[in-house]
Amino acid sequence: MASSDPAGTTRLVLLRHGETVLTEQKRFSGSGGPDPALSEKGRRQAERAAEALAARGRVDAVVTSPLARCRQTAEAVARRLGSAAPETDDGLRETDFGDWEGLTFPEVQAKDPAALDAWLSASDVAPPGGESFDDVTRRVAEAQERLVARFAGGTVLVVSHVTPIKTVLRLALGAPSEALFRMDLAPASLSAVSVFDDGNASVAYLNDTGHLR
Repeated sequence: MASSDPAGTTRLVLLRHGETVLTEQKRFSGSGGPDPALSEKGRRQAERAAEALAARGRVDAVVTSPLARCRQTAEAVARRLGSAAPETDDGLRETDFGDWEGLTFPEVQAKDPAALDAWLSASDVAPPGGESFDDVTRRVAEAQERLVARFAGGTVLVVSHVTPIKTVLRLALGAPSEALFRMDLAPASLSAVSVFDDGNASVAYLNDTGHLR
């Protein structure tokens, strides 16, 4: 995938999975509850993302969260690119939202307002029975390190979820944890981070949805 990055730079192209029924209903859908498949709309979004990626150039590897919606999205891209089957990395899975899985934000607010306020206020606070953003940051950072070490100087398509993708972007920007709440990330959107050989990183683009229009 062509870029103006210096030689030795690793490009992580970040693709959020297409829609599921839970996405459309704006329900908490992490790794601790149901594992929904892509909806019909989500499958169309995955195909459009695949077409856009094929037009942009070389991808050296496709690595995905193990959850069904990401695997299906990654498989659509791999088929279009004619690349090897996607690899999975558990570090790329979505946050475990614990007792909030399957609920909407207003439902959580009505059921457990104190816990929700605490979660929104501190990155080390987890939903009851779930993971904190600090927990997610640790495993996402480890996954990124693995990818950069394996594919140094190449381009890797990472198919994942809202929180892991925003975390990669936040870490590249050196932004605080509250930046997670200040980024939009649409289903099947594309973002990218360049990781330089000195360990520094920069955001190349964020929440590109032009291929979905």
